[in-house]
Amino acid sequence: MEQAGRTTGDSAVRASGATYLGATDAQAVEALAGGGLLILPTETVYGLAADAGDAKAVAAIFEAKGRPRFNPLIAHVADATEAEAIALLDDRARELAEAFWPGPLTIVAPVRDRHRVCDLARAGLDSVAVRVPGHARARAIIAAFGRPVVAPSANRSGRPSPTTFEDAVEETGFAAADAVDGGPCAVGVESTVVSILNGQVSLLRPGSVTREDIEDLIGPLDQGGDGHRSPGRLTLHYAPDSPVRVNVTAPRNGELLLGFGPDVGDPRWNLSPTGDLREAAANLFRLFREADREKPAGIAVAPIPSKGLGEAINDRLKRAAGYVG
Repeated sequence: MEQAGRTTGDSAVRASGATYLGATDAQAVEALAGGGLLILPTETVYGLAADAGDAKAVAAIFEAKGRPRFNPLIAHVADATEAEAIALLDDRARELAEAFWPGPLTIVAPVRDRHRVCDLARAGLDSVAVRVPGHARARAIIAAFGRPVVAPSANRSGRPSPTTFEDAVEETGFAAADAVDGGPCAVGVESTVVSILNGQVSLLRPGSVTREDIEDLIGPLDQGGDGHRSPGRLTLHYAPDSPVRVNVTAPRNGELLLGFGPDVGDPRWNLSPTGDLREAAANLFRLFREADREKPAGIAVAPIPSKGLGEAINDRLKRAAGYVG
């Protein structure tokens, strides 16, 4: 039986037609078990998920996204016990896991089980990136599936990550066997990535678990780190079709300004009228997409403070702009 706007079996999800109702948890597990791709909600962004141990399914993710295969994927598990089954976590990793899981923190650690997270998913590395998502429905589906899933953002590579069900289906629904509607994403930017390797703890990608949060718990972070072990570090990434400029106080002719703070630009296009960084993070990719639909000459973004969550927002903005201010 088909839901409105939804096909079953081996057909891809259709973004057009009647209102799409989304999959039940049982249908989601069935899609994963059959080697298919699944649009999966998390608290950060929507992911395009597959069995982490199924190289053919993982290859389909890379193909659907147009993602470079040297870019590793994050394994999502239902709880910390499952994380320890695939990764060698030391005492500091366990301390971080206890404080921030379930939630938007990814830990890169030596791989324990190379079969449950295949070589392609790890980009051939001897490490694995793992997290326990904060979205309760995502955890329930992963737990019912019984194996880790990789779930990079459900966008075509380089584009803004989808933070609504509709945007996720529009982006990669053509490749998905099914899709789960988990509502708007609460966080809106991808997880923080921390590597704990060879005695060093390094921040590879900022996120809503901030540098200060981590250092308050385990002390100062080491400088550097192996950036190639983390996703989301391409020079041009998270980019809309329109060119992006950052730290803009006066937009150019034809540019659409994304403001931040009170009385900055059009309220419709303000990341947070009150200057709240969490609201700005949650709105960033959605407003990128909505602004792009206006087909402006460019998208200009007002200055965002760099402290706390602002570090993650500015990281995404610089990559969306290709490091061109």
